Formats: sequence, C-alpha cells, structure tokens
Amino acid sequence: MKQAEIEIDDVDKKILNLLIDDARLSYRKIAEKIGVSAATVMNRVKRLEKTGVITKYTIGVKYSFIGYDMQIIMDVRIAKGKLYEVEEKIAKHPNVFAVYDNTGPFDATIIAKFKDRRSADTFIKQVQKYDFVERTETKLLLSTVKEHMIKLPLSHETPPHAKS
Repeated sequence: MKQAEIEIDDVDKKILNLLIDDARLSYRKIAEKIGVSAATVMNRVKRLEKTGVITKYTIGVKYSFIGYDMQIIMDVRIAKGKLYEVEEKIAKHPNVFAVYDNTGPFDATIIAKFKDRRSADTFIKQVQKYDFVERTETKLLLSTVKEHMIKLPLSHETPPHAKS
C-alpha cells in the first residue's frame, strides 16, 4: 500500500535542506537564513516531525577515519515468503548500514562496513548459511565518490538532472 504523500512547500524544503546540512541549527538561525520567523520554523519542523517527514537528527561519520575501510554491497536471493524474516535477521548485525528490498534477480541489497577483510568474510559466510538464503553476490566498494542526503529542489528550480 502506497503511503500518502505529505504536502510540503518551498519553506519546508528550505528548512529540510538546511537541516540536512547541519541538524544542529537553531530555529532562530534557520529563520534568519530563509527569511521567516523562528516561530514559523518551529511550527514547520514540529509538523514535519509529526507527519514522519523528519524521522531523526543525526551526524555524518567518515567511517574510514575510524578504521572501517571495508564496505560491501551484498545482493541476496531469498526463498519465497521469507524476505522480511531474513532481512530482519541481517539488519540486526552491528556492521549492517542499510537493508533494501529491490527488484531484479536478487530480493534484497545489504550495505555493510567492516574494519578488516576477515570480519567482512565472516559476515558474508554467516549470511550465506542463513535458512532461506538461496544465493548471494557481494561487491567490495573501492572508494566513495558521493554519499550524502539529497537536497530538495524548490518549486522555481529545475532539478539538476533535467538541465541540458
């Protein structure tokens, strides 16, 4: 079932874009940057939280700086009817960064980060042994070119991909 789309305007988008860059910004600072009152920002943020548009406030971490130099993408084919059960089990692993359902020859894609090859190898072999995992295909990521949340285009802007 498709979730109802939440209506947001350019003020909401400006607030979201600023918070994407720095979740620590005060309502006052956001208000100054976009030309509205702090009360307006506070009310908009509270509404975006209540409707589930804003789910959390977080930081960005450069994992390679703290020793997590190995990142893998693992595609997993899962026996019919067991997708969510297997995904939930994989998602509980502390090195798993993301778990996605997808289309194509595989049912799920997992992104995980590790400090060394041995721990990545152990994880891969562990997943391959799970009941209902039929096949896996793992890719080692060599470098990260971009890893950032997307910014929301304002209504008067042409999205970057649409420019000729």
